Amino acid sequence: MCGDQEGVSVAHKASEEIGARPVRGRQGRILRRAGLAVSLLTTAMLVSGCSIDNVWLRFGWPSGITPEATKMRELWTWSVLAALVVGVLVWGLTFWTVIFHRKRNNSPEFPRQTGYNVSMELTYTAIPFVIIAVLFYFTVVVQNYVHEKTDDPAVTIDVTAFQWNWKFGYRQVDNVGGLTYDGVDTVREAVNEQQLEEYKERKNEEGHPQPGPVHGKPANDILSYLHYDKIETYGSSTEIPVLVLPTGKRIEFQLASADVVHAFWVPEFLFKRDVMPNPKENHSDNIFQIEKIEKEGAFVGRCAEMCGTYHSMMNFEVRAVSPENFAKYLEARKAGKDNAEALKSIGESPVATSTHPFNTKRDLKSASVNESK
Repeated sequence: MCGDQEGVSVAHKASEEIGARPVRGRQGRILRRAGLAVSLLTTAMLVSGCSIDNVWLRFGWPSGITPEATKMRELWTWSVLAALVVGVLVWGLTFWTVIFHRKRNNSPEFPRQTGYNVSMELTYTAIPFVIIAVLFYFTVVVQNYVHEKTDDPAVTIDVTAFQWNWKFGYRQVDNVGGLTYDGVDTVREAVNEQQLEEYKERKNEEGHPQPGPVHGKPANDILSYLHYDKIETYGSSTEIPVLVLPTGKRIEFQLASADVVHAFWVPEFLFKRDVMPNPKENHSDNIFQIEKIEKEGAFVGRCAEMCGTYHSMMNFEVRAVSPENFAKYLEARKAGKDNAEALKSIGESPVATSTHPFNTKRDLKSASVNESK
């Protein structure tokens, strides 16, 4: 009797194993096909990318016009691709478990339960740390590249933000298109410094030092830290300021605000920098550089920090021209021509083409056709 029962049990197990083989074979084929599909998709994306600069692999980012922008765009692309690969694996394993390891209707038994698998647990604990370490490494590499500065930029630009527009000045030009130029307005800056020193050395009736309440400055003085230049471009409610820059040259920007916190943002640079009042006292690194602008054209610039009523309309334009035309433009400005006339003299549009002026009338209730893009 026992022998018959054992024989039936063995036969039953054998039949279960025989019936299970097609299922395992089918699972294997599905997994192999899924893996092949993922591999082909990844390969197609990488091959189509080559330089990783096309509309698909940018994932919504603009192409950029500086080497710094290229580095950041590539970091973004590879980060998204890594996230997609991890996502495909996680979702793939999740659905594979749900589909092939669920309780079957014709079976009274639950799927095999695995309580502990030390090697697997260590693996899926270590892999996220590896991913984080790799992403952190490349983030630091790109960040250091973007923040890199040299002591001899070809062009130094003074940027002053104020509610709600911009002032740009040309402080230094070193052999751009054959032009070398020192644009610092030493007279205005010396007057500022002298007034500040006199105020710091002020004494009361008893002869004791009585400097100003704000870092030695008078309470109403917020402009003594600003720079002044011989050639400056101002924006107004009727004119968008056009900042003319040369292509192919390292450019330094020195930022400061005349009132509240603003931000200097050219979308094609792919990053923005805060513009602070009193940068030194606010421990703000107000200087950054770009290695070069890689192509000519007009590129909109914006304030990217909420700064008041007309924040969204506080725009400017970067006009990138050849070094030769940049030199001709500065020569025209030195000769007394205004920004529009100097632009026209090198064959450029005298007004901004990437954005439009806005109406600053506070009692205006309806939308205007002149509002900023």
